[in-house]
Amino acid sequence: MRLSRYFLPIIKENPQEAQIVSHRLMLRAGMIRQASAGIYSWLPLGLKVLRKIEAIVREEQDRAGAIELLMPTIQSADLWRESGRYNDYGEEMLRIVDRHKRDMLYGPTNEELITDIFRTTVKSYRDLPKNLYHIQWKFRDEIRPRFGVMRGREFLMKDAYSFDLDYAGARRSYNAMYMAYLRTFARMGLVAIPVRADSGAIGGDLSHEFQILAQTGESDIYYDAAIEDISLAKLMSVGDDFEKTVTHLQSLYAAEQEKHDAKACPVPPARLKHAKGIEVGHIFYFGTKYSKAMNAKVTGPDGADITVEMGSYGIGVSRLVGAIIEASHDDAGIIWPDAVAPFKVGLINLRANDAACVTACDDLYAKLQNAGVDVLYDDTDESAGAKFATCDLIGLPWQLVVGPRGIKSGVVELKNRRSGEKQELSPEAALHRIMG
Repeated sequence: MRLSRYFLPIIKENPQEAQIVSHRLMLRAGMIRQASAGIYSWLPLGLKVLRKIEAIVREEQDRAGAIELLMPTIQSADLWRESGRYNDYGEEMLRIVDRHKRDMLYGPTNEELITDIFRTTVKSYRDLPKNLYHIQWKFRDEIRPRFGVMRGREFLMKDAYSFDLDYAGARRSYNAMYMAYLRTFARMGLVAIPVRADSGAIGGDLSHEFQILAQTGESDIYYDAAIEDISLAKLMSVGDDFEKTVTHLQSLYAAEQEKHDAKACPVPPARLKHAKGIEVGHIFYFGTKYSKAMNAKVTGPDGADITVEMGSYGIGVSRLVGAIIEASHDDAGIIWPDAVAPFKVGLINLRANDAACVTACDDLYAKLQNAGVDVLYDDTDESAGAKFATCDLIGLPWQLVVGPRGIKSGVVELKNRRSGEKQELSPEAALHRIMG
């Protein structure tokens, strides 16, 4: 994409309304614009990141055996009355009355709707287990929406729901999602700590939060350093026999500050870590909480009806955009992990009116595109300083810089955004480094 044709409304000054790093940088980098309190339009750069994150989430859900569908944003209040949650959920739920005077709501979550879909379509134990998921916009009317997409009212979420015949099957479904979450966050370049958690309004007696480490995190967590030892390569190599790995990880200590007892902590001080975390995912096993209330049953092997066991599994897809920035930035701007970067390369022409520079840049641009590399080509007539500042701000992993002096010497400059390392290379060597 040529920057001269792109829509990238950069803000040079820090917006006064932005209280945290991710909100400030997302506004400055032209990723989002506020439509109303806690509700944002996603501009092209932000949308590209959102879609990259969504793709990874989808791939790992599919890999774990979950099946995608799409449920509506507007739900019937009758289903929530049936489960007993309509009056209990509180003012965070946006309640609506349609033209026929029927009570509706903008879904904050989907346990009721998915249970209704299941009970009207699945009748036999032979059809179990099932795990159904979708990636859809939610609305929760936060009393004080703040921190940009980290705590907005409208947000994009992946929510999955498992259905099993008994506790053993439900626990395996839970553990499959536990593993899928670790893979998902590791692929995004994040260190995720699974922390035992309360189930809150969702219900149930088994729950884990996934906290990613960030110096600006909102939670204080204490955990066994052994949790960090399992690499992405190890996670990706674990096949269907994941139970042993999950059982080991779930046995390791991790607790938020309010539940951490220094005197009773089983982890030796040398191995105990304290860090800040941001919650980006939450998984729940809640047994028959919804299936019993809504009569979701299947016929068992002996012909008797069995109330199914359920779990739910959420990832804040739009929240992850902000969380990744909180975990990966410097004073100059965002530093995107390769897997979620909106573009892999920023190609910078330092002299847009120089024929030799234009020719060299056009050639590099074509070769990168032909190789399937997502590149943002700064072909504008801005100053070199402004171009470097923009490229640092939006955080692309590589900066490929072409200037008159380099052209005469047969070299270009390649900068790695994360390390700051700069090298002068031939154009061919620079392309090889980027691609390989």
